[in-house]
Amino acid sequence: MDAGALFFSPSLGTPGEGWGGGYVETTHLVRTAPTLTLPRSTGGGNERGRSGGINSALHLLLVLGILLCCGTYASAAERETPVTGSRFVGLDPFDKLMTDFVKEHDVPGASLAVTRNGHLVYARGFGFADREHHQAVQPQSLFRIASISKPFTSAAIMQLVEKGKLRLDDHPFELLHLTPHLASGGHEDPRLNKITILQLLQHTGGFDRDKSFDPMFRPIIIAHALGVTPPAQQRPIIRYMMGRELDFDPGTREVYSNFGYCVLGRVIEQVSGEPYEKYVREHVLAPLNISSMRLGHTLAKDRAPGEVVYYDEKDRTGGSVFPPRLGEAVPLPYGAWNIEAMDSHGGWIASAVDLVRFASSFDDPAHSKILSPRSIETTFARPPGAVGQNPDGKPKAVYYGCGWQVRHVGNGRINTWHNGSLDGTSTLLVRRADGLCWAVLFNTRKDQHDKELAGEIDGLVHKAADEVKQWPQGDLFDRY
Repeated sequence: MDAGALFFSPSLGTPGEGWGGGYVETTHLVRTAPTLTLPRSTGGGNERGRSGGINSALHLLLVLGILLCCGTYASAAERETPVTGSRFVGLDPFDKLMTDFVKEHDVPGASLAVTRNGHLVYARGFGFADREHHQAVQPQSLFRIASISKPFTSAAIMQLVEKGKLRLDDHPFELLHLTPHLASGGHEDPRLNKITILQLLQHTGGFDRDKSFDPMFRPIIIAHALGVTPPAQQRPIIRYMMGRELDFDPGTREVYSNFGYCVLGRVIEQVSGEPYEKYVREHVLAPLNISSMRLGHTLAKDRAPGEVVYYDEKDRTGGSVFPPRLGEAVPLPYGAWNIEAMDSHGGWIASAVDLVRFASSFDDPAHSKILSPRSIETTFARPPGAVGQNPDGKPKAVYYGCGWQVRHVGNGRINTWHNGSLDGTSTLLVRRADGLCWAVLFNTRKDQHDKELAGEIDGLVHKAADEVKQWPQGDLFDRY
């Protein structure tokens, strides 16, 4: 799911102050290239010529007519890009950032939502949710959020701790009562039952995918080893890993682990008595009035209403992990891995509005609808011991808390964030110490230069926020 390490938000600035003005409802086209391109070939090839000197409105109609008749589509950057949602002139830095970024990186579709002091002030869609059918991204369009799923799992765990059903020093593998799958001559690592809930939350549980592998992306190997129908789901994956040696002593290192959060999802089910999705939707999402967010599905035929289409930037394929097409070449976002098994570490689909509604719920701990102030403090706390320290023994300024990356920015203030990455998906959720939150979602993972989109836009959103001089008074949450 997340193939690389988490990245750090570079900007620490504070946006300008100011109020006034109103919103204008818009669904319009933004020119993202000096001229539109007309297809020279009607057979779907890549050869194109350029047109000029035609009235822009007539030009647009002519191009759309040719595209619809011929079945030939220019790239997102070579066509007019739809922009949806409410426009507020004071927030034009965000509009310019997103339209420029979509053009420069040839992004099919994107969404950005921003809150200020708990109020939704910006929610817009850019480009295409479905490029082939010219369906525009809407502010409420659903995207696979990948590893931004982890903060939601963390919140559910913290709730169960508050309810007295769980303790952070409990041992998850003892709670699950699963039998390890032991290969011939294998044995259970005695360190396994010393792992704690807190260590899984903070990625210090002893699993290092770079040293061994990420089991969440080995659904066929694991299914064959356990004699179950592929692709392997969560509990067989856990049993398989329980029969292997840990990669390091728990609590001694911080190493990002999708598998650790897979285990946490099963802990939520075990102690709550409810399926993971049901618990999160009822106890974490519903109190925040988030209703459209749900677990995603791998195959294109199971795409949810309002969910975008996912595109690999280089149209690559991989072997299907789903019968009856097992091993056949399929588009990477649609069958080369199993998102259903990734539920608690990377399986949710959500809108950018959903994400900032959740993130802003931490802004005022005394009035949070989902967690107590003490739980929120624990969520963002530095890991104990050497893991939370630099080699010189000083506290780390940047670390992974419980489901969030954390940066101390001075005077007791913190920025927190998480990114997500899957084939066809790149996502970013940021909480800034000055009361701003934003979420930006893409329906492709990288640009043509192999640059991760969330990483490329991270500092640019900070910069755009710092350029805002006039913030709106309203709250768009009621519209979504």
